[in-house]
Amino acid sequence: MHCLALAALLCGTSPVLARERLPHPRHAVIGVEDHHLQADYWIGKLAHPQLTLLDSARVAAQNLRMQQTDRHVHDLEALPAELTRAEVQAWLVPLSAPPTRTLYDMRGREVTKTQLASIAANAAVDAVAERAPARYGLVVHRADLRTFPSRERVFSSQGDTDIDRFQESALFPGTPVVIAHTSADGDWYFVVSPLYAAWIEKQYVAEGERSVVFGYGRRTPSLVVTGATARTVHNPEEPGLSELQLDMGVRVPLLADWPADMPVNGQHPYTSHVIQLPVRRVDGALELLPALLPRTADVAPDYLPLTQANLLQQSFKFLGERYGWGHSYNTRDCSGFVSEVYRSMGITLPRNTSAQAVSPALERVGFEASDSHEKRLAVLRTLQVGDLVYIPGHVMMVIGHDNGTTYTIHDTTGITYRGADGKTVRTRLNSVAVTPLEPLMFNSEQPTVDRITAIQRIRAQGAP
Repeated sequence: MHCLALAALLCGTSPVLARERLPHPRHAVIGVEDHHLQADYWIGKLAHPQLTLLDSARVAAQNLRMQQTDRHVHDLEALPAELTRAEVQAWLVPLSAPPTRTLYDMRGREVTKTQLASIAANAAVDAVAERAPARYGLVVHRADLRTFPSRERVFSSQGDTDIDRFQESALFPGTPVVIAHTSADGDWYFVVSPLYAAWIEKQYVAEGERSVVFGYGRRTPSLVVTGATARTVHNPEEPGLSELQLDMGVRVPLLADWPADMPVNGQHPYTSHVIQLPVRRVDGALELLPALLPRTADVAPDYLPLTQANLLQQSFKFLGERYGWGHSYNTRDCSGFVSEVYRSMGITLPRNTSAQAVSPALERVGFEASDSHEKRLAVLRTLQVGDLVYIPGHVMMVIGHDNGTTYTIHDTTGITYRGADGKTVRTRLNSVAVTPLEPLMFNSEQPTVDRITAIQRIRAQGAP
């Protein structure tokens, strides 16, 4: 699934090398000084920071290859107009099978088998119709994607309430979905989105005609959110569009021909961009309405060019944001973090680390468990800004090299390394953080370097 907490017990070279090469951590994060926390520092080390790694045509080709070759990415428009029970249950059953392991609630109490059975029953797997027309919708508000149609948060151990095992991901305003099934209580939809299939609360999906749903994302001109987040202005007239959060990489239509003297929800538009957003009406129907996005918002008229400078600037906009398993806490996790950075440049990545690490659509360097430590270190020396490093359950983005050490930015629960006395040090981070790669430990015995499963690269062949 997402960044496993265990995988955040990160990686390293041998303990001896780690102690020799890096000073005692000023920030309780080994090898990190104030200048390492500045995107400009890393940009300044590059020979060609503004060089375009993939132009728009190659980005489009890359995304098409991803859609055609990676089974984790769904081409919604290619799905049949009528869905069969077998098709729906192929998505539904693996996700919403009744859990068999012990789980705990927010108070640390064991969730009983009766409670789990009731939660699973709400998925109504046996009630999927033999055949039913596909229904289409747009997401109207950032919303969780859940394993089951339930708001119940459950955890693997008592006292650890950060990682909700029923949390899968999140969808953002304007995301198209195919509505494949409805929960027994009628409050949830099982939806297929471009990157994930799971349960979403019905109140966050507006149902509309197929042409309107898929046409929304192609409307021009448009704006792309290039900040970590942006929010529409407050307005009391249309609550569904008031202070609506739009996350990095979200693309929305721009109503450039909006009359200059026509108010939007009671406000003059000249200090804002007039954009178009989906709204769910009382009957569940989709309506597209104007909204105001302040001109101070960090947005661009199109996806940013894929350059090393942009990769650094975009990733550092999340620095310090709280870690959120499966996009919980209104934030994101490790795979969501790298996905949103690349999405701001128009690049599609699969949702989870397990899928990203093996995607056939990317330039992959794979490792075998038998590969030596020296071989792995040699590959690390060749890594460039934006390369993605995968260990079981976790992904890190390379930001450069400093004094012979590889540095990464990643969304992590914490890091582990050996201190100057040789003892294991565990630092809880729970945020998007900068760390060196070589000195960190995956566990008390293994450097993370020795647990790297793959490197994925998104750049033109032969790019510097």
